[in-house]
Amino acid sequence: MKVAIIDYGMGNLRSVEKAFHKVGMDGAFITDDPAAVASADKAVLPGDGAFDSTMLSLRRSGVDDIVQEFIASGRPFLGICVGMQVLLTSSEEGDPSAPGLDIVPGRVRRFPPQPGLKIPQIGWNTLDFAPNSPLGSGLPGDSPMAYFLHSYYCVPDDPADVAATTEYGVPFCCALHRDNVWATQFHPEKSGLVGLAILRNFARL
Repeated sequence: MKVAIIDYGMGNLRSVEKAFHKVGMDGAFITDDPAAVASADKAVLPGDGAFDSTMLSLRRSGVDDIVQEFIASGRPFLGICVGMQVLLTSSEEGDPSAPGLDIVPGRVRRFPPQPGLKIPQIGWNTLDFAPNSPLGSGLPGDSPMAYFLHSYYCVPDDPADVAATTEYGVPFCCALHRDNVWATQFHPEKSGLVGLAILRNFARL
């Protein structure tokens, strides 16, 4: 099985590739070749950085079209961190008029300032997956945790798109699912055994 990790000049690509290899997905590979993505069984869009600069990189490289075409094919797709945020319609980060991919209708919002709350959120936080969520199936531990690094969070228009929640000053969507599209605000590749279990679950979709 081939898992294309899409390279658009941003994102923690090598760590994601190594994490997939660790769970037995030796067919995971990094590529910026549209033909290679098109021939893959699954695709992953990692991301680091700001929403607007990520969208600019996606459009300059043509990866925005590649992502849209892959998702339209019905094959499993996974966004990670900013790779989750750009799936939404728009963001408060950067130019508020700059559009996202609008695959999952919704908006990306900044954490509201609160006493004692450091922004960005950096570190581990709990995951509360929806019942029967394939990504959250069989996670180790009674209260699974994952690693986060972000100042903004996703608010899908449809609550049915929320696959998991957590809380950082406010409760928020930390994983989403719509049709063949999955995404996590946290970094599964940096989240130890829990993160590896989530990537293994995605590989089984």
